[in-house]
Amino acid sequence: MKRVIVVFFLFVSSLSFAQEYKMWYQNPAGKVWEKALPVGNGFIGGMVYGNTEEERIDLNETSFWSGGPYATSPTLNRDSLEKLRSLVFSEKYKEAENMANRVLFSHGSHGQMFLPIGSLILKFPGQKEATSYYRELDLSKAVASTRFSVGKQNYEREVFTPLQEKVLVMKLSSTEAMNVEVLYRTPLPEGRVVQVQGNELQIGGRNIAHEGSEGALRFHGIIHVKQSGGNSSRTDSSLIISNAKELVLYVSLATNYQSYQDVSGDEKALARARLTSALKSPYTELKRKHIEKYQSLYNRVELTLGSDRREPTDIRLEKFREGNDPGFAALYFQFGRYLLISSSQPGGQPANLQGIWNASIRPPWDSKYTININTEMNYWPAERTNLSEMHKPLFEMVKDLTKTGAVTAKRLYGAGGWVAHHNTDLWRLTWPVDAAFYGLWPSGGAWLSQHIWEHYQYTGNLHFLKENQEVLFGAARFYVDILQKHPKYPYLVINPSTSPENAPEAHQRSSLSAGVTMDNQLAFDVFQNAIWASKILGVKTQFSDSLKQLLKQLPPMHIGKHGQLQEWLDDVDSPQDKHRHVSHLYGLFPSSQISPYRHPALFSAARTTLEHRGDVSTGWSMGWKVNWWARLKDGDHAYLLIENQLTPLGKNKDGGGTYPNLFDAHPPFQIDGNFGCTAGIAEMLVQSADGAVEVLPALPSRWAEGKVKGLKCLGGFEIEELVWEKGQLKRLVVKSHLGGNLRLRLPRAWTKGVEAKGENPNPFFFVPEIGEPVVSSEAQIHLPQIRSTYLYDLKTEKGRRYVIE
Repeated sequence: MKRVIVVFFLFVSSLSFAQEYKMWYQNPAGKVWEKALPVGNGFIGGMVYGNTEEERIDLNETSFWSGGPYATSPTLNRDSLEKLRSLVFSEKYKEAENMANRVLFSHGSHGQMFLPIGSLILKFPGQKEATSYYRELDLSKAVASTRFSVGKQNYEREVFTPLQEKVLVMKLSSTEAMNVEVLYRTPLPEGRVVQVQGNELQIGGRNIAHEGSEGALRFHGIIHVKQSGGNSSRTDSSLIISNAKELVLYVSLATNYQSYQDVSGDEKALARARLTSALKSPYTELKRKHIEKYQSLYNRVELTLGSDRREPTDIRLEKFREGNDPGFAALYFQFGRYLLISSSQPGGQPANLQGIWNASIRPPWDSKYTININTEMNYWPAERTNLSEMHKPLFEMVKDLTKTGAVTAKRLYGAGGWVAHHNTDLWRLTWPVDAAFYGLWPSGGAWLSQHIWEHYQYTGNLHFLKENQEVLFGAARFYVDILQKHPKYPYLVINPSTSPENAPEAHQRSSLSAGVTMDNQLAFDVFQNAIWASKILGVKTQFSDSLKQLLKQLPPMHIGKHGQLQEWLDDVDSPQDKHRHVSHLYGLFPSSQISPYRHPALFSAARTTLEHRGDVSTGWSMGWKVNWWARLKDGDHAYLLIENQLTPLGKNKDGGGTYPNLFDAHPPFQIDGNFGCTAGIAEMLVQSADGAVEVLPALPSRWAEGKVKGLKCLGGFEIEELVWEKGQLKRLVVKSHLGGNLRLRLPRAWTKGVEAKGENPNPFFFVPEIGEPVVSSEAQIHLPQIRSTYLYDLKTEKGRRYVIE
């Protein structure tokens, strides 16, 4: 008979997690970017190829984009706006789309592009015939290394981007003297070697103009070389080192970017200052401090799902669907956390479509911020995988968008508050871009504002909430001002809008509509967040009261004729629709509006929708589906999506997958799929969005045993230890960072012995209304994966830990 034991203690658990997480390969990347290994510190990004004869490290700097500050928003006169709304309400969708393209999208803008700086090139004559080759990315230390031999001579290289500095560092060592030439290459029209002097290669240049926005950014870089022994000489574009046994290279990059409105910075002085700071510490000390700071973030969460296979990472990727390799899923999870630490640091820019890594002067989708899903997905792991600080660059961008978005809200809609559409960039674009089919979706700002509220829910940081209250109130104000009474239904709706990037046949294949489900869900969350913020802060009470009235007039979610959750207000979904965007399931995840315990009919309809859409899709879409199936409590189906995700590109028919360096393949590369899948694995193990902390809610049969520590939950709770064997919970340690009530949901199978003996140990209190899932007679419900659960209330004290075993 199992017993529920609650123990209060203040010491840290001593459970040891010894598993190492390394990505390793037996061949260099050659010329393939998707085989190179990423390093970064939120300011400088590098892609390390590990080539023997000609090493290449592609370089990026977080603020180096095309164009310059631009603040022009198109103005839509009131008559045009009303005409557009009238066409949509009259179901003349294609006519409305054509009109919107004429009056709003004639500028032809798509936003600005994230640009590469170029490549550091190291030429090593005579290193063609390398043997004993090995390269790795050690996720536990954030260090990329390469080892190989040429004849009897052994070579080793290390590359890292220290978190405490804003540079890239590379050490090269050899058992005998080596010769190397240091060069710089770039696809930029105005990138060049500025000067070769002493032991430094100085590079510089300008960005490019794009779509009418003149280039306004300059960059400056310094490649500084320290050598042990040997000689050096120079050409007009390179450094030549001969007979050296050890080299340490430092790469410092900076631009004149100060803010989205200010490009008055001194890039040369800043690059020099960053280099000078890094050179103050010897290499070994610089590396030690880097690992120490990195591990203070990375080591917060540890995950073990099974033993590692001792095979190269690309081979494990090839075999993942063929056999049981749970350790590979854990590796992929930690790689996602590594990518977030590397691409999003306080003071830098948020992670964009490719994080901080891009080698192309014309990157896919401009490598900017697509805010109808992709940017938000980038930050799903931030709070739940204990990387809250990595969220800060996104918060700073959102505050900027409230300013530019206020101008767009007024000029386009005659509304207060602030708005952002489906794209933004370094210059904080908020007006619609691309075309009406994609761009006339006014809810990007609303979705981004959820991250402000989420951070408060996880941390309880009242100062943060006060500092960002206008983000929440401004998002709500915009919706208040644009809601329209629907002529056909008794609801207030957003018109015009879209269900992002999808269109039903019944709407003449136009995406434009009114009252789409995702908008209604977002408006619900935005209003609720503002109401709660008003109550907590004691401000804007009249505004809060008006929002409560408007909430009652928003359209509810509807179940359609196929048993699906309707994507549009009209019942026009098709079971044959396989579109990658399933935006109306926002209410299931990342929101928590659809619950198996509170809304079983909607829950079942969401499952039907997912079944209709199918599993294989683009990479990021499969990442989102992992989270949905986790919320549906179906661990085996969530695992199937992980298998689809961790499949080499080309093997999923008509779908995405994963590149050899474990980057997500949309295709091409988009980093959001990595982050989405990382969040999904966390959701499979612990969920807290449905009013309680639920452990192992979607545990797949492949993960019969494992342990995890460090996952965060809403309400300031942390899972300090979670251990399971044979699919059954063995030990749970929860720390309360804020105190207050912890509602804990446990599987009935685990608590059966407690129930049979009537044991109800204080301070747990059984809440009897959660037993078998409630089944509604209104629709055909199928909830095969929902296990009966018990819900306990635990009154916690701040700073204490609670052990259940």
